[in-house]
Amino acid sequence: MVPSRWYAVLGLAVWAAVAFPAVAQQRSLSIGYVYPAGGQQGAAFEAVVGGQFLTGANAVDVSGGGVQAAIVELVQPISGKELNELRIKVDELLARRAVVRKDFRALEQFRSFQSAKSVKTDDAAQDKELEELKKKYAGATWTDADETLLLETRKRISSAVRRPANPAIGELAILRVTVAPDAKPGRRELRIATPTALSNPLVFYVGQLPEFSAPAAKNISEQKSAVAKTAVAPKSRTSEPAMTVQLPAVINGQIMPGKVDRYRFSARQGQPLVVVASARELMPYIADAVPGWFQATLAVYDDQGKELAYEDDFHFHPDPVLYYRIPADGQYIVEIKDAIYRGREDFVYRIAIGELPFVTSVFPLGGPADARIAVELTGWNLPTTRLTVDNQDQVPGVCPLAVRGQEWLSGRVPFAVDTLPECLEQEPNDQPAQAQRVTLPVIVNGRIGQPGDSDGFCFDGRAGDEIVAEVHARRLNSPLDSVLKLTDAAGQQLAMNDDYEDKGAGLTTHHADSWLRVALPADGKYYLHLTDMQHQGGPEYGYRLRITPPRPDFELRVVPASVYARTGSSVPLTVYALRKDGFAGEIRLTLRDPPAGFSLGGNVLPAGQDEVQLTLSAPMSPSPEPFGLTLEGRATIDGRDVTRPVVPSQDMMQAFAYRHLVPAQELRVAVTGRDVVRGRVQILDAGPTRIAAGGTGRVRLGIPPNTPLQRLALVLNDPPEGIRIKNVARSAGDIEVVFQSDAAKVQPGQKGNLVLVAEGRKPAAPTSQAKPKTKPGANTKSGTSFTLPPIPYEIVQP
Repeated sequence: MVPSRWYAVLGLAVWAAVAFPAVAQQRSLSIGYVYPAGGQQGAAFEAVVGGQFLTGANAVDVSGGGVQAAIVELVQPISGKELNELRIKVDELLARRAVVRKDFRALEQFRSFQSAKSVKTDDAAQDKELEELKKKYAGATWTDADETLLLETRKRISSAVRRPANPAIGELAILRVTVAPDAKPGRRELRIATPTALSNPLVFYVGQLPEFSAPAAKNISEQKSAVAKTAVAPKSRTSEPAMTVQLPAVINGQIMPGKVDRYRFSARQGQPLVVVASARELMPYIADAVPGWFQATLAVYDDQGKELAYEDDFHFHPDPVLYYRIPADGQYIVEIKDAIYRGREDFVYRIAIGELPFVTSVFPLGGPADARIAVELTGWNLPTTRLTVDNQDQVPGVCPLAVRGQEWLSGRVPFAVDTLPECLEQEPNDQPAQAQRVTLPVIVNGRIGQPGDSDGFCFDGRAGDEIVAEVHARRLNSPLDSVLKLTDAAGQQLAMNDDYEDKGAGLTTHHADSWLRVALPADGKYYLHLTDMQHQGGPEYGYRLRITPPRPDFELRVVPASVYARTGSSVPLTVYALRKDGFAGEIRLTLRDPPAGFSLGGNVLPAGQDEVQLTLSAPMSPSPEPFGLTLEGRATIDGRDVTRPVVPSQDMMQAFAYRHLVPAQELRVAVTGRDVVRGRVQILDAGPTRIAAGGTGRVRLGIPPNTPLQRLALVLNDPPEGIRIKNVARSAGDIEVVFQSDAAKVQPGQKGNLVLVAEGRKPAAPTSQAKPKTKPGANTKSGTSFTLPPIPYEIVQP
């Protein structure tokens, strides 16, 4: 069936054309940025995390070891209750001051103001209130300390009224971070924990270079005044005096509205300078900003202000990389800004600058498993232009490749590994008569060597055979925007593809790689033609072209990448199947080497389905700190048992509209407290709950004695489109839930799990389909919320 919800990963040109879907507003802990987003080995420093619902935050979890962090302060906006109390306090102070000073005019104005807020408007009532105030404060005093208290209270009210422009980053956690000298350099993930929640991960780097950081905006009033500026005119663009840094270095900063950041450095003649900005890499998607990320630009100026070099991207990556050979000894400035002068606290960046090694491209883009591959390197400040990659015992997939310069490690580039036979493209092969003959199955490693180049390949086929041709280029950091065309020997076009959406490429917004699948109509020769859609080309325009019969397979993603559970409780997870080359079979999900007490419920992704909800059940004992869990998916494909990892991912929104599954490094789990239900809820009916298309289906749940289930509301957690709760009937020992389906939105044969969440609020009307207002497993206002076992269901004919 067509999935009820796929994550759009669309081209930039259509951003404004699609309305964003309704999203459940969850009052759950989330964090939007960390600044600085990394630190040097052996350093200790202060960092700021901006987020929402940080109340009670008491721990920081940084993956990978070697990094310790503690929360030293929480800064949060004033609540509505606190604001009311402050206003009452000001009223009392003003009235007391007026009585003490016998300032009856001020007291009369105060009385008039109070009366305007009151339902009592007659003069007699107002006079009575005035006399009561005089009597209340008779004999009172007024000191300088009272005057100071009045001024400070008014300031707190004034700042509280100006709420943060973006509540998602309106609260701050101030951290003290210590990086061990032997901490492994590279990318980590940082999360914030409270006693009842674990936040989403943020990117955090451990680096080798000395680091410089501009001061963070910690004061909440400063933050409010900054984010209140939603648009900045060109005349408002500002730059602070340039901070001086010593190369090589990593520079940390935040771009605020209209702001331009500049840094001064000394350089010598002939110095090959590499400047690498990380902005979108740190925060892949921003939900409420267009185009959905901080679009950084880089420039280098001489000491007289003359621009010497400028970049606003690198190939198709939004984060710019700049190379410049210094013309003379002297002082220079590197500048970073947003391309259209936007900014706010989560526009965080890191700039690596110096004589750093940087790989711009490799060729080939991959190689066979269990082999040694000679790889050409192109880039700046590289110690070599050739590298031998040893794929012995390498698992098929994409692995990172890097080289070390004199002192520093280059950035990592992807390198593909596969088990198929491989060959190199051979020129000339532009014309059909010159097409390179290949034998299937095969992966061809080639490149569009110059603008206008076209590569052709010829193979023999038989009538009825299916072939798949797929390009891997953009997904392997090549700028190639491929076009793939299949013709017969007479030149008749049988299939053509420009862009093919890979839903597993969560960081890609322009899916420029091609894929096509064709049943061959007759015996004979067939030709594949590959070129660049933009008629571009060059040494960096590499590709891997797979030409094979269909290779059914799958990838898996699990959301969310951070889970909090009370001891003995269950929490919902969603697993997505990214099916390849027609694979439609059942996938069984398991935990790999889990700690004792963990289990999965509803752990089968049905055949033909692309997503399923399941539950993770926690042990009865808490964990002292978060830890990693690993899921796997198993299926039978063409008689073979196939196991694939389940990649933890975050469901992220881009620019108000589009959603992406962005891979994370780990699925982190925190187990604390205790469950509110002792004993297990049981599904009393055998087999899946059968729901008629356009009709109903029912399930009976056995509930343990002395539990709050009878007084809690039941809601469906992220239900499949077209399925809702129609009725809930309660009796002494069980609950019957009736589900209703919409015939226009479901299909007979559709299968999956329904996950019910019991919430600590008044049960809603039977037709209510409000999603949980809290992250399942977190406390509601009444302190009670938990997830029931998954209910298998099937849509049947009415």
